[in-house]
Amino acid sequence: MANYQNIRLDKTMYKAGVPFSDQLEKLDPSAAYAGTELAGLDAFQRQLKRFDIRVSGPKSDTIAKFFGTSDSAALFPEYVARAVLQGMDESAVIQSIIASKTVINSLDYRTITTADGHDVSASVVAEGAAIPETVIKLKDNLVRLTKRGRMLVASYEAVKFQRIDLFSITLKQIGAYITKAQLADAVNVLINGDAPDDANGNAAEVVKTAEAGKLSYDDLLALWGRFSDFQMNTLIASPDMMQKLLILTELRDPVAGLNFTGSGMIGTPLGANVIRCAAVPAGTIVALDKNFALEMVTAGDITVDYDKLINTQLERAAVTSTSGFAKIFPDAVKVLTLKTA
Repeated sequence: MANYQNIRLDKTMYKAGVPFSDQLEKLDPSAAYAGTELAGLDAFQRQLKRFDIRVSGPKSDTIAKFFGTSDSAALFPEYVARAVLQGMDESAVIQSIIASKTVINSLDYRTITTADGHDVSASVVAEGAAIPETVIKLKDNLVRLTKRGRMLVASYEAVKFQRIDLFSITLKQIGAYITKAQLADAVNVLINGDAPDDANGNAAEVVKTAEAGKLSYDDLLALWGRFSDFQMNTLIASPDMMQKLLILTELRDPVAGLNFTGSGMIGTPLGANVIRCAAVPAGTIVALDKNFALEMVTAGDITVDYDKLINTQLERAAVTSTSGFAKIFPDAVKVLTLKTA
């Protein structure tokens, strides 16, 4: 009998401080199934197969299938977390704007900076002279971490006959909502800095358009010109500014301005990837070098109320994710706003 069929599952596996899937992989390594019919499945998916639980497709099982045994019930919180995470991944615009993601096991975290802000240039060193130093230190302020999530408010009786595939859609929507809120947090940090009072002094430099209420190609050139030590490779535009970008003659003609578009792609202003985001204030475009601007900090993975889920008490079962953002190099971010009359 295969090893995956002998593993004892229970709720204590969620209290060990190690992700449930990681524990399963340690008990039942996927490498042992190379060349078998189970190759390509991870340890959790093998447990679904063990209990014959189909979570997708028109013939997916009802949620009640998870609760056939105490062992299979222990799989339900991990299923919920994975479905939520899938929804976050499918709407993961945020992955296009972060340079680094750090996972921590506490709520206190300080990101790093250099003593001179962003001076890491390779200077000429004369013979016998001292090599210039780049001093890396911790920032003075903690990164603010915010818990985002949704509450599953339903009795088990209300959903036990529902198909898992349909239930997954709701869970994925929860994941999409969490990502949307995280994106708003990221945009706020990019514009205003790491702390409410901007104690780190790294609010983004603001560039205004030449004409009130209008956006021109020259304004984009001026914004591009502000990036002396970094590349302007990403633009996050408010919905109204996205519309203004789309009607610019220079961006509608694939030939005009080609010498400035690093990628040569049509509709990418000066080679920058453009993201439409409702979290950006009206009349605003956030420009950044995605490789150096922003760090995302998360306190663990998706968290679910495993006790309630395993005990089939779905009323008010929380699904949450705790995260925060910090600028790495403040000069890697600039903001363009419409000039007011």
